[in-house]
Amino acid sequence: MHGGGFFTIFLIIAGVSLLFDWYVFAGLKTLTKDWQSKQLKRLVTFGYPFIAMGVTITLLFDFGSFRTAKGMTPLHEWLLSIFLTLLFTKLFFVLILLFGDLWRFFYGIINYFVKPKGKAPAPFFPARRKFISQVAIVVAAVPFTSFFYAMLKGKYNFKLHKETLYFNDLPEAFDGFTITQISDVHSGSFDNTAAVQRGIDMAKAQKSDLFVFTGDLVNDAAWEIKPYMDHFSQLRAPYGQFSILGNHDYGDYINWNSDAKKPKPRFTYR
Repeated sequence: MHGGGFFTIFLIIAGVSLLFDWYVFAGLKTLTKDWQSKQLKRLVTFGYPFIAMGVTITLLFDFGSFRTAKGMTPLHEWLLSIFLTLLFTKLFFVLILLFGDLWRFFYGIINYFVKPKGKAPAPFFPARRKFISQVAIVVAAVPFTSFFYAMLKGKYNFKLHKETLYFNDLPEAFDGFTITQISDVHSGSFDNTAAVQRGIDMAKAQKSDLFVFTGDLVNDAAWEIKPYMDHFSQLRAPYGQFSILGNHDYGDYINWNSDAKKPKPRFTYR
C-alpha cells in the first residue's frame, strides 16, 4: 500500500485518536474536579490533550516528508511510536470510561420509569463517578508503560533460543552441525550501538558452523543499517554467512520517485 491509500488510513486513525482525546479529556475533568491545586488540575486536564493532539497534528503535517524515498528519520520513528503508545493507552482508558457511561445510561432509563414516590426528581443521567476515571487511569497505565519499556529497553532485550533438530536421513557429516539464525533486526529502531554490540556478542558466542539471516534488516531504507555495518560484519562462521531479504528490505514501505529509481535487490556473499 502506497501514497494516498496509506495516508487515508492514517487520516482515519488520526481522526479516531482525536475523538479519543475528547473523551479522555472528559474523564480527566471528572478525575481532577475535587483537586485542591488549580495549577495541577489545569496541568493534567489541559496538558494531556495538548501533548496528545500535538503529536497527532505534527505527524499529519509532517506525513509527506517521511513517505519519501529516504524513509522515516529517527525523529519520525519516535513520533510514530509515541502516537501509537498514546493511541492504545487512550483506547484502554476510553473502554473503561465507556463501560461506566453505559451503566449511567441504563441506570438513567430504569430510574426514569421506576420513580420512587416522594423522592425529589434526579437528573436523567447520574454524574460520572470519579472511581471509574481512577480505574481507567490504572488500566491505561499497563499499555502505556509496556510501550515505553519496549521503545527504550525492550528492543534490546535479546533472547537466545536453542533447538536441536533430528532427521532420520541426515548425513553423518551434519551430526552436531550448528546454525545461528538472526531475523527481524529492524535496525532503524536502534539508537544504542553498545546494546547492539551486546546482541552481536551473544551470536558470536555460539561459535556456530553457519550464520543465516532471514529478513527485515531495516524498517524502510538501506541507510538505517550503515551505523551498524561494522558490528554485523563481525558475524563470521567456518561455512559462511547467508541472507535472504524480507518485505521491509525491498523498500516497499516508502515512495520512490519512479520505478526506475527503486534499486533492484542485489545478493552478495562475503
